[in-house]
Amino acid sequence: SHRVGQLGKILTKILTLGTVRDAGKKVELFLNRFQFWGKNFIKFAKRAKVMFFPGMIFEEMGFSYFGPIDGHNIEELVEVLGYLKDLKGPALLHVVTKKGKGYEPAETKPIGFHGTGKFDIDTGESSKFSSSGAPSFTEVFSKTLVSLAQENKKITAITASMPEGTGLDAFRDKFPERYYDVGIAEEHALTFAAGLACEGLKPVVAIYSSFMQRAYDQVMHDICLQKLPVVICMDRAGVVGEDGPTHHGVFDISLFRNLPDLEIMAPSDEDELRHCLATAVKKNKPVIIRYPRGVGFGVEMKGSPKIIEDYSAVKIKEGKDISILACGNRVWPSYNAAMKLEKEGISASVYYFRYVKPLDYKAVIEAAKNELIVTVEDNALAGGFGSSVLESLSDLSVSAQVLRLGIPDRFVGQGKPSELYEELGLDEKGIMLNIKTVFENKSKLKSAN
Repeated sequence: SHRVGQLGKILTKILTLGTVRDAGKKVELFLNRFQFWGKNFIKFAKRAKVMFFPGMIFEEMGFSYFGPIDGHNIEELVEVLGYLKDLKGPALLHVVTKKGKGYEPAETKPIGFHGTGKFDIDTGESSKFSSSGAPSFTEVFSKTLVSLAQENKKITAITASMPEGTGLDAFRDKFPERYYDVGIAEEHALTFAAGLACEGLKPVVAIYSSFMQRAYDQVMHDICLQKLPVVICMDRAGVVGEDGPTHHGVFDISLFRNLPDLEIMAPSDEDELRHCLATAVKKNKPVIIRYPRGVGFGVEMKGSPKIIEDYSAVKIKEGKDISILACGNRVWPSYNAAMKLEKEGISASVYYFRYVKPLDYKAVIEAAKNELIVTVEDNALAGGFGSSVLESLSDLSVSAQVLRLGIPDRFVGQGKPSELYEELGLDEKGIMLNIKTVFENKSKLKSAN
């Protein structure tokens, strides 16, 4: 229990005094002189400390533990820190604070104010991503998983302390006995999922793309090496906005596409996410589904999600000059860019690659028949979707000029996703201008020769 009142404060101050700490060490040295009962008494005393006093586990690790103290009492905090500066050896100060202290909406709804975006200061209500009325990718994932779990009793859901952020709170409320929160331990979440899969269950792990970086070994050794049917749903793929460089999910394709026996799906919109999830839970192999933060594109979602039968790319527009190969949430901006290029006299075909891995080689060969191939993705260019297209062309001994559009070799800063995609040249205007510039330069060189 928390120590409150003056006695607890006085004890903390007394224990930070060097003379008290030195006295404790001298008593221990004295008792150690008595071979049998002295050492046994010390062991008993240490065990009693661990049982009855908070923080003694840290003492066993060599830390001097102090607290808990009120983290909102700045004067006391400064005073105790002053004492601790003079201590020899490592010290651990246990400070207790309340999330959102002093602001009632944050105090009453602390989870809602974890990494919040814009909100109304008077009501505490968060601003919406969009006024389009389209559901977010996370909401679509959440509803689809609950629907699938009603039919398939083997589906279980795992989160690493992010049920609300990943949308698994709805699954938790509907199927509490099939829901697991392992705490802030992504590595354990994946190994735990592997264990459930070994027992015949169908684990679905929902984790942010950037947080999956710390669980590479577990995906490799515990899931892929064993060929276990674990579904990994990576929310927040691509740029995420105000959370900045630490949270952008722009490295996952590069990180995971080299793993054998692992499939990677990148749905183009919220309806495709439904189909990808329904397909993934039917597979008897590990699958990653990556999808972005924020609202969808407002596409129509009819009926139950369908099972995708093959790995073929979908040709969503015909064109004779260039071929645009896109994945994930850059598919529809690429399509819109192609429609604008048509008005500029440049005819572009557009291919939607829902599977980043395995790649549809037939579609790549067909795309290479046009003068220029353009790949568009919201992942790092190094090792990403565009790189896999280049590799396939090399493997097939197919000659083609390729323009890759994606995240350059730098960390992306903070800002609204729409602003960041514009800055990176990955919105429909940027895609169009990049293609137009390269194609026109290519045409000029061709004419000169």
